[in-house]
Amino acid sequence: MNLKTSLKIWITAVASSVALAAGMVTFSTVAVHADARLSRPADTLPPTSLVASPTPGDLAPEQASVKQGDRLHGLASWYGGVFNGRKTASGERFDMHAMTACHPTLPFGSLVRVVNKANKRAVVVRITDRGDLVDEGRIIDLSYGAAQKLAMTRIGLAKVDLVVLSLGGERGKR
Repeated sequence: MNLKTSLKIWITAVASSVALAAGMVTFSTVAVHADARLSRPADTLPPTSLVASPTPGDLAPEQASVKQGDRLHGLASWYGGVFNGRKTASGERFDMHAMTACHPTLPFGSLVRVVNKANKRAVVVRITDRGDLVDEGRIIDLSYGAAQKLAMTRIGLAKVDLVVLSLGGERGKR
């Protein structure tokens, strides 16, 4: 075998290895729930004119039956980036680094302890937003900051236990 043939084999092997590694990274990377724009300033994005979703007083009794001390189990997701700085359904500006969350029925201002079942990390979040948690089993949508504390930002979803610590008032209802 001459030097020219050895060099071709070596270059082919290296190129194949690089292509294989790139393919593995591309196809095995888990998609994150929210976009990756992570700039801190909350006042750089224009406000939106969101219409508040109903608060528990406006919902059917079976939807508004969660009370202080209740425990809920399901999936948590997170949001950030493009929503940072925009008004939430409660009228507050969303800060993706704050310990806040979106829940379909809990009153604004409610405090909820969220525990990541995989690693037992926990955070307390305040409900400031509404949203349709359309994926089956999703029970809460956390801010990026809360998701980061729970070590779930890379995966995007986590099995969680929620404990309702206190129910907020109807303030912020618009």
